[in-house]
Amino acid sequence: MIRVLSFTRLWALLVKETIQMRRDRLTFAMLLAIPLIQLVLFGYAINTDPKELPAALVAPTQDRFTRAMVSALELTGYYRFTVPDATAEEAERLIARGDVSFVVTVPSDFGRRVERGDTAQILIEADATDPSVASGAISTLGSVAQSALAREAGVSTPAGGIEIVVHRRYNPEGITQYNIVPALLGVILQLTMVMMTAMALTRETERGTMENLLSMPATPLEIMLGKVMPYLALGAVQVVVVLFAARVLFHVPMVGNVGLIYGGVFVFVLSLVILGYLISTVSRTQMQAMQITFFFFLPSIMLSGFMFPFRGMPVWAQWLGEIFPLTHFLRLIRAVMLKGADAATIADSLAALAVFVVVFSLVALLRFRRTLD
Repeated sequence: MIRVLSFTRLWALLVKETIQMRRDRLTFAMLLAIPLIQLVLFGYAINTDPKELPAALVAPTQDRFTRAMVSALELTGYYRFTVPDATAEEAERLIARGDVSFVVTVPSDFGRRVERGDTAQILIEADATDPSVASGAISTLGSVAQSALAREAGVSTPAGGIEIVVHRRYNPEGITQYNIVPALLGVILQLTMVMMTAMALTRETERGTMENLLSMPATPLEIMLGKVMPYLALGAVQVVVVLFAARVLFHVPMVGNVGLIYGGVFVFVLSLVILGYLISTVSRTQMQAMQITFFFFLPSIMLSGFMFPFRGMPVWAQWLGEIFPLTHFLRLIRAVMLKGADAATIADSLAALAVFVVVFSLVALLRFRRTLD
């Protein structure tokens, strides 16, 4: 017997689905939150042409021509001299740590050479680990410098002119893979470690084996370690594969100490698997665990400096990006692989990752329930 469409039955099904949707508050919140977050991040936080980049000035003689050049660079909107009186050694540490994007060096005889009509030089060192950050700021240098010097000298065209010497540090050829491939290690680890660990405990609940787990004479710490340690081994395999591919396929340089790379990766992966375990303690189903994981992925990838220049984001977005482990890992892995950074240089990033491990562990242990309720 062929049944015709019954609006009564259809209405009943619609009411049923609506009630179930209202009860699943997490899914309903995700449907509203994810589009809103994407809109805010892409509309306000993402900037592919970063301005107000931090810079250090090395200028032994602060004469009027030097001050004119500094003012001209600041007026371009790309440079913000956060360290206006740095020494050469201090400037080297700042650019190695990633605290500044540029080091502008004005020789002590700069003013005298301009007054004599000789060619004056200015050295600008750019952190080119992210080629897109330095390109816009460097492209405007020549015309800006000539105009500023002409105004200060009181002539239409300076006799000797000025020569801008640009050194693109750490990635002189501007190869994009040198910036992307090390960062992909962090993104791949985050994608797999958090999601797989997040489903570890919820899988026990859905399969009905949670009772067996709870009946074991094991402490919450032992249960957590038993859940996360196998994923640490899986993460180690992924690290070896990605680093091998980075070296063989993309010829990414590994300037720094390999031990520092593996040490940083270990702390990062540990923070990820514990975060995944924390997510599993607040999720009742694997679907909820997956939803929370993707809710974490979206702002983490966008605000960490992986897809878009970190310095190009507004201050509030940079502060928000600091709460994600991926942000600190990207600084660490790029500094060690491309800059040859030592342990002291990456100490802040490593300490931040260690803080994530401690905080996630404490919260996960507090959230863990020894009973099904």
